[in-house]
Amino acid sequence: MDDPPTKCPLPVPEWFRVERMRLLSEVEDVEIVSGMKDKSVVYWMQRDMRVNDNWAMLYAKYLAETYDVPFRVMYSLDSKNGAQCRTWRHADFLVGGLRCVHRKLDSLNIPLDVLMLCESELDDPVEQYCVDNEVAIVVTDFSPLREFTARTERFVRGAQQKLESCFVVQVDAHNVVPCWYASDKREVGARTLRPKINKLLPEFMVEFPMIDGQKKKFNITRKSNDGLKYFDIKRDVDVSQEFDLDRNVTPVAWAKPGEREALEKFEAWLESGNYKLFSEKRNDPTLPNVISNLSPWINYGHVSFQRLALIVRAISKYPDSKASYLEEGIVRRELSDNFVFYTPDVYDSLDAAAGWARESLELHSADQREFIYTKDQFIAAETHDDLWNAAQLQLVEEGKMHGFLRMYWAKKILEWTPSPNEALSIAQYLNDHFALDGNDPNGYVGVNWSIMGIHDMGWKERNIFGKIRFMNYAGCKRKFKVADFVARYPQAALNAARAGGSDLIAVSSSSKKTKLTPTGSIEQVAVMKRRKK
Repeated sequence: MDDPPTKCPLPVPEWFRVERMRLLSEVEDVEIVSGMKDKSVVYWMQRDMRVNDNWAMLYAKYLAETYDVPFRVMYSLDSKNGAQCRTWRHADFLVGGLRCVHRKLDSLNIPLDVLMLCESELDDPVEQYCVDNEVAIVVTDFSPLREFTARTERFVRGAQQKLESCFVVQVDAHNVVPCWYASDKREVGARTLRPKINKLLPEFMVEFPMIDGQKKKFNITRKSNDGLKYFDIKRDVDVSQEFDLDRNVTPVAWAKPGEREALEKFEAWLESGNYKLFSEKRNDPTLPNVISNLSPWINYGHVSFQRLALIVRAISKYPDSKASYLEEGIVRRELSDNFVFYTPDVYDSLDAAAGWARESLELHSADQREFIYTKDQFIAAETHDDLWNAAQLQLVEEGKMHGFLRMYWAKKILEWTPSPNEALSIAQYLNDHFALDGNDPNGYVGVNWSIMGIHDMGWKERNIFGKIRFMNYAGCKRKFKVADFVARYPQAALNAARAGGSDLIAVSSSSKKTKLTPTGSIEQVAVMKRRKK
């Protein structure tokens, strides 16, 4: 998208930083009030699916109140474009979050309309929705991902042709420091972005205003149009039957959508005592609750990381954990947005790699691999490596993989596939298809760091990896008790034994013992014993 005009003729409240928004539409600097009669303001919710602590929502509502016109919220639900809605698991979490948003908005007398883009025959249903509802100002949030950017660009082009004097404003409601303001280029790594972020934090890490209800009784009945299809957010339906998605990837019991659930989990984490261990133990996957595990809610915008950061900043104890948590959640997370934003066309390909990394991988692409696995074998966790299998099973069964393990997991995919291109494709597919925190800049950068050295430096050259940082099983054993983690997923060792890579074998197919799963159910698992050396 071309750089939008920096000057915005719209009013800005004193509590809102103008650097947080961009005017996307090319309109004249004219008096708007005279043209607002019988019009409305819409917040087009895309990435930040919440009511509270949402700069885009707050600004859109402020504009509606300033011009004394109706305010409404719209979400365009597209289950076919790959953006956050690939599987039943994703759709269930997404729609569950929308239901939470609807209940909150309904209590504030603010309507929520959910468009079904995948069923519409219109070129751009969002554009038609705005025509039907006489929308004069559209405020949308920000995501650097390709699907979101293309959808927003398409709407802006159409709005300029069909909606006279329609202002389209984008607000970065996801990052603490707005992505385009934090840096005007792709950063080399955290060491170059960190000082820029830290310099701006005092200006942007501020408390949010409270959002209140729409006080005036406007006629906010939704206009009808035969070409528009709506999803009835009030109806409790099985989303697995509503959308074109993979129904084999089912919802997970531990992750309930919505802002309230996220904040309750966060408060429980702080009170549990695990927070004080975050700095020292966050990379130990055998201690899964040392991390907050809120990445799914942050990814879907159900909770603002700025809210979490404000809570942590107010805690006087455990300064090391505070510093580590803010570093991970602000600098590292916003570095991912920076990478995707300034690498829009190739952020998911080897073309995004630094020259040294790409050349090194190409040089070693034909190196002999000891093991080669197919995509289906990776999906089924059928490798010779019980730790890798356990990490994959965690991803498939729980919808989230521990961050440290994702590095090892992705690097082994590089080692066990015929080429770096195939490795990157498989790793990104697995992460996006199964993880609730997939389809996200942080996920892309996590995989890219592991496979093509994004935000890293060159290391000692070796077979297959070239100069990409190497990780192996022995190194993991030095960092944490690998056997303890693998024991949580008994099928991991069974699969490794079948592949010839484990020293564990099943006593017999009929020998079983009971195991209590994390969700409280009982399952039967095979009894294992050591191979004779």
